[in-house]
Amino acid sequence: MRAVLFDMDGTLVDSEKLWDISLAALYTELGGRLRAEVRASMVGGSAEDTIRAVYTDLGLDPDPAAMAESDRWLHAYTADLFEDGLQWCEGARELLEALAAEETPMALVTNTQRALTERALNSIGRHYFSATVCGDEVRRGKPAPDAYQRAAALLGVAPSECLAIEDSVTGTAAAESAGCPVLVVPNDVAVPGGPRRRHAGSLVGLGAAALRTIYAQLADEAAERTA
Repeated sequence: MRAVLFDMDGTLVDSEKLWDISLAALYTELGGRLRAEVRASMVGGSAEDTIRAVYTDLGLDPDPAAMAESDRWLHAYTADLFEDGLQWCEGARELLEALAAEETPMALVTNTQRALTERALNSIGRHYFSATVCGDEVRRGKPAPDAYQRAAALLGVAPSECLAIEDSVTGTAAAESAGCPVLVVPNDVAVPGGPRRRHAGSLVGLGAAALRTIYAQLADEAAERTA
């Protein structure tokens, strides 16, 4: 394990609950009501996919200009919520500190746009990360592998040499597609198991040694499958 790649929303900080608020507000702005099952389908999605899902759900004309304005409105609203501070997911800050103490390279890999990610980094601490990759900096957001591939390249390592930590179905698929073994720590939405995945209930109690053990187990299992 030469590096660790972290998702942000729902993995490091419990910002998904703030997105719940801002998405509900957007629905009200557009004359609708956000249903729980629709919200669940958006977790981990890119900004483009989220706005497309909103317009499809509400039966609105997918006018590009209108959708762009809704995207701007949603991110401005969420940015104001971020300014009030973000709550850490349990164990996340301690894990970052443990990895930093061992000088393990880390990258932040998020579908959130750069401007909003910068707001979040004011709370999280940008000093932890040697690289950050945002959803509006790659051609395709998660679940495509682009963001994880770019993060590994920026760190100068292969994706297979990185352990990705994710909370969502979308993000886990992205990391796996890039070639990363994944530690899955579900937040609000269940994530199915898989051969390149290990699940944990939270990040509490996990340190660098535990991550190395998880990575080694997943790498050994992958080698056995291809032998």
